[in-house]
Amino acid sequence: MPFNIIVTVKQVPDTKNITGQAMKEDGTVNRAALPAIFNPEDLNALEEALTIKEAHGGHVTVLTMGPPAAETVLKECLFRGADEAVLLSDRKFAGADTLATSYALSCAIRRIGSYDLIMCGRQAIDGDTAQVGPQIAEKLDINQATCATEITELSAENVTAVRSLESGRETVQAALPVLLTISSEANEPRSFSAKRVMALKSLECLHCQAELERGPADEAVCALPSHIRRWDIEIIGADPERCGLSGSPTKVKKVENVVLKATDMKKVHDTPEDIACLVKELIDDNILG
Repeated sequence: MPFNIIVTVKQVPDTKNITGQAMKEDGTVNRAALPAIFNPEDLNALEEALTIKEAHGGHVTVLTMGPPAAETVLKECLFRGADEAVLLSDRKFAGADTLATSYALSCAIRRIGSYDLIMCGRQAIDGDTAQVGPQIAEKLDINQATCATEITELSAENVTAVRSLESGRETVQAALPVLLTISSEANEPRSFSAKRVMALKSLECLHCQAELERGPADEAVCALPSHIRRWDIEIIGADPERCGLSGSPTKVKKVENVVLKATDMKKVHDTPEDIACLVKELIDDNILG
């Protein structure tokens, strides 16, 4: 059976060398201060969706919310094998926390229409909250399974997935439609398809109100897209008060640079006496229990 799959992706600031200048005074991200990259675990979510499509047939739609430059990650998804792409872009979405982001994305997903699976990366590296995926599922009132590392079974009615937990692994089954958040352990994301890159190199992002409601058995879903759809707040019918800064109860108060420096160094010889002394000091400092 073919499946309709929606994958949410995000263009994020590269946080490897983040500094205090990466935030604006209002607590929002200063995107000009850091290079933008494809959120790593969203690539794992896309790979899982493409693998299901290859095994069962179907249709993969990718969705992101961000500034016009975020169309870059959508193009990368199409180069890898996705069928459709939607960019949710409007100044009214700016400054959104996870609550406002998940609301806007859930409105866009309702606008897209029919789906069997929603795939999200486990978390984004710019916030590390792992909240957006679960919040989307709650707003859509569908089942969810987070931190999935493997899909062991998939049918027209159910999906069985293995979850990675701090205490081990858990196998769960959920009825479709379902939202899965995928961790980096799940797979190795594929590279671009050279044929698709050549075929889609002139792809444009166009403001569009066309619906994406297509059955997975439609022959049309196999055709290459002619453009990326760009939707604003009016197209998805979202409440402006629940979007962007106005819909975000979470605010960043301050970002500081933290530099860790060694203030003391002590050499311990590999003798029973020195090792016993070191263990006692660690216990006294409550480092060891």
